[in-house]
Amino acid sequence: MTARTAHTTRPPARRDRRGPARPARPVRPRGPHDWFAERLLAVVTGQRPVHSLLGLTVGPAYDQLVSLAPSGPLRRGLRPVLRHCGRFHPGPGVIEAFARISTGERVSAMAFRLEQGPDLRWRCAAVEIRGPRP
Repeated sequence: MTARTAHTTRPPARRDRRGPARPARPVRPRGPHDWFAERLLAVVTGQRPVHSLLGLTVGPAYDQLVSLAPSGPLRRGLRPVLRHCGRFHPGPGVIEAFARISTGERVSAMAFRLEQGPDLRWRCAAVEIRGPRP
């Protein structure tokens, strides 16, 4: 018989060098800026029509999207992917957000401003996109 007897219930010793699993990072709650970043990216890449954001924009933001969408810097080549979205709260009811977008090995930047209306809904008030840089 081997060193392990039939009545032992413990598992055999580990032979790999992996240690115990690391605790997962806590998941950050998604905010309105994350949702808008995904929607804006879909519009400026042509995956969604511009009018899908019609009720979610105020002021000149819709006009900015109309001009960005058909000839935007993110409409060429590979499909862009949202890599990171961050935010800054300059005051109550306002979020200034930024996003990093990668297209292959190129990175683009998108910035937008969200304002909360009296009905507590967030609407996009401004959009700016700087297109791919190696």
